[in-house]
Amino acid sequence: MVKVHLRQINKDNLTSCLSLQVSENQKNLVATTAQSLAQAYVDPNLYPLAIYDTAACGYEQPSVPMLGFTMYELFAGVGFIMRLMIDYKYQRQGYGRATMLEMIRRLKLCPDVEIIATSYCKENQAAANLYQSLGFREWGISYTISHPTEVYVKLEEFP
Repeated sequence: MVKVHLRQINKDNLTSCLSLQVSENQKNLVATTAQSLAQAYVDPNLYPLAIYDTAACGYEQPSVPMLGFTMYELFAGVGFIMRLMIDYKYQRQGYGRATMLEMIRRLKLCPDVEIIATSYCKENQAAANLYQSLGFREWGISYTISHPTEVYVKLEEFP
């Protein structure tokens, strides 16, 4: 089973983070890392993280490449996974699933988190399949009315 190591974005890995790319047909489905980092800069409730293979554990400057990017938000009792992006070179290898499992594990440890949720573009079938396989189900929160192109889901067996 693939496992990941998540790290803060810092001056040493910023260039790698900004270089992450999805395939051409996915570009309209996910925000760029530059957009996400700009949002995190102005919103203290957002936590951006770099995704590495576990081979990066224990190394200040790992020799393994950054695989992707994730970002979550803590707000009003919700741990909301806002971004999940795996670089096109590392897709379909289990890193997306491994990252979601690690994010769920971390959010369950936060005492203020009562709901774990995420969203995806309606046309993103890969995300829909992944989240459903992990136990996420449609979340009928009123906020979704103003965002008709997104599907909002929450983890059913939590807390």
